[in-house]
Amino acid sequence: MGQDDLKNRASELLEQAGIRIDGDAPIDLCVHDERLYARVFAHGSLGLGEAYMDGWWDADDLPGLCTRLLTAGLDQELKTLDTLLAHLKARFINLQRGERAFEIGRVHYDLGNDLFQAMLGKRLVYSCGYWAKADNLDDAQAAKLDLVCRKLQLKTGQRVLDIGCGWGEALKYAAEHYGIEGVGITVSQEQADYARELCAGLPIEIRLQDYHDINEGFDAVYSIGMFEHVGGKNYRAYFETVSRCLKDDGLSLLHCIGSNGAPAQTDAWIDKYIFPNSMIPAASQLTAAMEDLFVVEDWHNFGADYDRTLTAWRANFDAAWPALSTRYDERFRRMWHYYLSVSTAVFRSRRDQLWQLVLSPHGVSGGYRAAR
Repeated sequence: MGQDDLKNRASELLEQAGIRIDGDAPIDLCVHDERLYARVFAHGSLGLGEAYMDGWWDADDLPGLCTRLLTAGLDQELKTLDTLLAHLKARFINLQRGERAFEIGRVHYDLGNDLFQAMLGKRLVYSCGYWAKADNLDDAQAAKLDLVCRKLQLKTGQRVLDIGCGWGEALKYAAEHYGIEGVGITVSQEQADYARELCAGLPIEIRLQDYHDINEGFDAVYSIGMFEHVGGKNYRAYFETVSRCLKDDGLSLLHCIGSNGAPAQTDAWIDKYIFPNSMIPAASQLTAAMEDLFVVEDWHNFGADYDRTLTAWRANFDAAWPALSTRYDERFRRMWHYYLSVSTAVFRSRRDQLWQLVLSPHGVSGGYRAAR
């Protein structure tokens, strides 16, 4: 198929989403290199993302363009060998056990605290904010941390486990506002070092540790934005760990991205450049993994709030770029912009959700009243 034929085919597909090639609308695709069409039809989402990183195309409203693509289901038209390989790897290889469990820390979270401090705002909280009553990112993140504490019904003196504690902000918040003591575990050395400094003087211990290896008693156990790195083959082991560590009258909270349908295929571009070995769980996978371990007391979806969170992160990143550009090159800037824009589109199109589940070992006596 010649270049013109490929361009015509691309144009026909894009028209289904209301996108034109070299049009003048903010969501239109501006092509700088005609090799784009062959690359995308050969390599699907991987080719589209890499071509953007290489400067082969642009859009004034990149999140808007990506939202149109996903809403129209055009990603399903571009399933390629790269997509199949990513799916097969995720399905048949346990990518999140042993040394592989620490790969996400080295590749993503150890990129540099300067990058995340610039992007994430007042608190280093790398997960969806709660915008029910907030009108800015910092307030939305504080509201999310408080929501977690209220859902867990935290009380002074309780011992709390944070699985995948990030930079320690959630434990710090819980210790300062609810009087708890806690343990946080992470697979990122950069995060562990930062969290220890952040939580200095508080009754909090930060460990560089895989969650499989922990076996202690806690009044509450939670994870915020970590479950996406657990992997389908380890979901049962994750919940068994929580069950092993949670006291009989305790509560656990899981905050994670979730998929609408069947277990989702890993996106080849995201897997290669942003989150190696990551996997978005389907509701069916969670319920199967929790069977006979927990009562699901509450299942809360505020996925639309991720659109506003990611939009704020992107604005922060752009504002900080002059300073960040001394450490990161232009290809990285385009990669990061594409990552944040595609992620925004995933939630704006409601393709993925943000779930908070509250779990109890035997059911809360008299019932559980969910905080909102």
